[in-house]
Amino acid sequence: MSDVAAIETFVKQFKALKSEISKVIIGQEEVVNQILISIFSGGHSLLIGVPGLAKTLMVNTIAQALGLNFKRIQFTPDLMPSDILGSEILDENRHFKFIKGPIFSNIILADEINRTPPKTQAALLEAMQERAVTVAGHHYELSLPYFVLATQNPIEQEGTYPLPEAQLDRFMFAIYLDYPTFEEEVQVVKATTNDTPSKVNALFKAEEIVEFQHLIRRIPVADNVIEYAVSMVGKTRPNSMSASELVKTYLDWGAGPRASQNLVLAAKTHAAIHGKFSPDIEDVQAVAYGILRHRIIKNYKAEAEGIAEEHIIKSLF
Repeated sequence: MSDVAAIETFVKQFKALKSEISKVIIGQEEVVNQILISIFSGGHSLLIGVPGLAKTLMVNTIAQALGLNFKRIQFTPDLMPSDILGSEILDENRHFKFIKGPIFSNIILADEINRTPPKTQAALLEAMQERAVTVAGHHYELSLPYFVLATQNPIEQEGTYPLPEAQLDRFMFAIYLDYPTFEEEVQVVKATTNDTPSKVNALFKAEEIVEFQHLIRRIPVADNVIEYAVSMVGKTRPNSMSASELVKTYLDWGAGPRASQNLVLAAKTHAAIHGKFSPDIEDVQAVAYGILRHRIIKNYKAEAEGIAEEHIIKSLF
């Protein structure tokens, strides 16, 4: 099958996937879109939202519709790296045997990731970056596709360990979940207070998703689009020649090269789901908020004056 025909197939399957997810998840269309763009781009996502906005249900539903294995890890202050990676035990023949932890799955929901100490957070780093883990000197490959979706509660900061910048940078998207609209909340209450659960059908196989990830990477990109993405990221760096007064006044640090890579990859996927065979500048702008908002570090002045990341990112356009 040619890449053009493959993209047309991808558009049809993506629409069917969105329709399947909407059986359970009402509203939150932009959030679902960004999670799916992240998956098909081969990235990870950080979901930021107050409790009760169906973050776990959303991930579970997406995993079911994609036909992937799903594991949820509740991050707590006493969670150890071995609790998520697995550990070696002595079997009845006095031989060491490795018992795999919950990280050996296709989709991992790292619930409230900022509640666990840095040592355990760091255990996820290798898995997210290398798609492999090292336990007791042995290297174990993770099965593909592999996707980490972490959640973070923006309200409670007592007893939390903020994610270091190096780990935040591993997430392709930071996605903010907002409360549903009045109409959506009415639909949610109607759908969840009866006795007829919605069944989600698996529309993909793991191999198909990996093939679509390769297809996305093969999509050609014009040089001017790549240059636009790189220059946008460069403008977030306060010591850069191209930085605006707004950036110099309100940012301490800008985004690194991984942001440029993610902008181009996500723009490719955004173009593909809309039936385009190559991304343009509008596709880069469409994914810029989710990719840049957790990579720019505001200074004290920005916090004091209530300057939002979105306002700074919009100025880069």
